Amino acid sequence: MPPRSLWQQFREGDWPPLMELLRRLPVHGCAWAAILFCFWPLLLPVLAYPLARSARRQAHLRFPPHTHRRVLDPQVTRVQKVRAWAALVTSFLILVVYGTASDFAEIQEQYTLRLAVTPWLLLLTTPLVILVLFRIAPPAERPGMRTRLRPAVRSALWYFAAFTAVPLLFVGEVFLGQNFDHYLFGPLIRLALLAPVVWMLFFVCFASATVVRTVFGTSEVHAALPALLTGVLVWELAVINLAMAGMPPGPPLVRVCALIGGPASVSAVAWWEITRLRTRYGVTLRGRPAP
Repeated sequence: MPPRSLWQQFREGDWPPLMELLRRLPVHGCAWAAILFCFWPLLLPVLAYPLARSARRQAHLRFPPHTHRRVLDPQVTRVQKVRAWAALVTSFLILVVYGTASDFAEIQEQYTLRLAVTPWLLLLTTPLVILVLFRIAPPAERPGMRTRLRPAVRSALWYFAAFTAVPLLFVGEVFLGQNFDHYLFGPLIRLALLAPVVWMLFFVCFASATVVRTVFGTSEVHAALPALLTGVLVWELAVINLAMAGMPPGPPLVRVCALIGGPASVSAVAWWEITRLRTRYGVTLRGRPAP
């Protein structure tokens, strides 16, 4: 077989070690020294690459990316991608036509807010949805669902421990780094103290990509549980976004459609997924939880 290109390796998830990556780039050793000397900020991604590669490997061990659905329906996945791209394009067009400079400035704040709030909403929402699902499930199915719930609980604990460790490690780095500011090698020491923070941040980012799709592997408990959680979570995020950022820009009709259209379309796709689970795979909320 012909050797794979670097793009193929990264696309297939096989990240090469740093030295192999540098050897395969069309830059010679002496040229690397000149490049790093002239463009020293490039040294930061070079140093961060081994941390990202290690964090990605550990995140995929704890949160396997290829086991994201107990029942995988390609047509549902295709519709979800189309809806996501349509929502992205629609939001961009509304901002371009009706948005102001302040609206564009708030995009980053809203994105950061969603990243910070979504894990905690999952922590609070998932037990409630699971409790409702347990109540409507037949008594004969509940012991099996309870047994399959344990791996999802462990996955959630791992994720929230890592998520909480990021600010704690950063605070520890700031507190300890102040003691070395007056030393000659103080910047190097602070850089070494910052390495665990960067590694944990990479770990959370790579783990989040799987957690968003699997919702902590709750599809093992019930195949319809991820769709139910998605339908509930999207309305919670809409309420929080309305409270923090206000209405979207544009005329009143456009504002209402932009506010309700996103959550309503997600809920419609989630309900359609539950319907297909029932009609094509025999999975029902009050009956069989998994094929």
